Amino acid sequence: MVDEARIKSEVKKRYAAIARAEDCKCSPSCCAEGSESNLQLIDYGSLEAELPEGANLGLGCGLPTQSAGIKAGDTVLDLGSGAGVDVFLAAKIVGDQGLVIGVDMTIDMVKRAGDNALKGGYHNVEFRLGEVEALPVEDQSVDVVISNCVINLVPDKPRAFAEILRVLKPGGHFTISDIVTYGEVPEVVRQDMTLWAGCVAGAVDREDYLDIVRKAGFVEVHIRQQTGYETQETGGYGLASITLEGYKP
Repeated sequence: MVDEARIKSEVKKRYAAIARAEDCKCSPSCCAEGSESNLQLIDYGSLEAELPEGANLGLGCGLPTQSAGIKAGDTVLDLGSGAGVDVFLAAKIVGDQGLVIGVDMTIDMVKRAGDNALKGGYHNVEFRLGEVEALPVEDQSVDVVISNCVINLVPDKPRAFAEILRVLKPGGHFTISDIVTYGEVPEVVRQDMTLWAGCVAGAVDREDYLDIVRKAGFVEVHIRQQTGYETQETGGYGLASITLEGYKP
């Protein structure tokens, strides 16, 4: 049994350090210190030029904004918004009539994202302090939920998807990029707090992940993209990133 309070404390501490630029960008080679994993960070490529300096901390494992079907005027919610990279990309799509809300549980990240919004002159974004399992967002107020390599950090994933369902409007959808596993992950890995903060220990089996989403009440659940990672971990398990979509009935 994992200690949820301890996990959240470790994750907050780690990402607060990143937000304050006290540590390197997040990859299992630096965030998951001591791990042999070799996950490749997502490359934002030409999108980088559209972002305020310092918005992309290299924490993602996908590009959910590019496949989320966001439209002008939408209200979009980004879970674990960090320094704001995906919020700012979505803000350019929703335009002046739309709104993008970023939620992060780390005070330092919320502050850094707010500073980036001011630097970039964004008027259609908000950053709120809160946890994915208890979102500071009204019922049925969001058109699209996005998230990038964050749900794996959440101890109570069924609760997280219940919250996503709650805040979405009927017919709304999520597009989430996240890390999943295949093969049996050793218990010693599951109990490693450093590997939790490094996006490894909290990742669940791909089929279990899909089952959690469907049991939460989502329909038309499907994987839009999957990338497997070569690892040097012993124990016969591996890691992959998926970009997953699901709709609220």
